[in-house]
Amino acid sequence: MSSHPALPVVPSPAAPSGGASGSSVPQDPAAFVQLFTKAQRPLYLFLLGLTGRPQDAEELLQNTNLVIWSKSASFDPGTNFFAWACQIARYEVLQHRQRYHRDRLKFSEEFIDVVAQESIQQNDDLEHRRQALEACLQKLPSKDRELISRRYQPGISGKEVAAGLGRPQNAVYQSLGRIRRVLLECIQRRIAES
Repeated sequence: MSSHPALPVVPSPAAPSGGASGSSVPQDPAAFVQLFTKAQRPLYLFLLGLTGRPQDAEELLQNTNLVIWSKSASFDPGTNFFAWACQIARYEVLQHRQRYHRDRLKFSEEFIDVVAQESIQQNDDLEHRRQALEACLQKLPSKDRELISRRYQPGISGKEVAAGLGRPQNAVYQSLGRIRRVLLECIQRRIAES
C-alpha cells in the first residue's frame, strides 16, 4: 500500500442523504468543497495518528469522506470545518475498532479522545501560524520577498540562489538569516496580538 492517502471519494453534493435534514446540499457548495479539499491531508494525518496504520487511515479517510458528504447540509458555515470533520473521523475510528477488535494494536477510547483534541488544536495553531506568515511575507520589501521565494522553491539550494543572483554565497545566507529573524518576530507578534 502507498504511504500517501488515496484520492478522496467525492460523491455529488446533490446525492441523496441518509440524514434527516431533508436536503443534502450544503448552503454554499463551492465553499464546502474548498473546505473539504483543504482538510484532506490533515484528516489523513489525524486518522493515521489515531490508527497507526496507513492502510487503515486510507480506508477510514474514504469512509469519513462519505459521511462528511452525506452530512454536508448539516455543517454550519463559519464554524471550524476541520474540528467538525474530525468528530466524524473519530466516530469512524471507533466503529472501525469495534469491527476489528481482534487486532493486536488497540488504543483506549480515552487515548483516541486525547489525540483527537490535540490534533485539532495543532491544526488550528498551524493554520494561525500559516496566516501570520502569509501576512508577514506581504510586509517584507519586494527584494526580500523575492529572495525568500527563490530560496524555498523545491530543489533549489542557497548556493544555486547565490549563483543565480550573482552574489556571494555568504552574503545570501546572511540576508536569508536576517529575513527569517524578521519573519519570526513578525509571526510571534501577530500570534500574541490575536
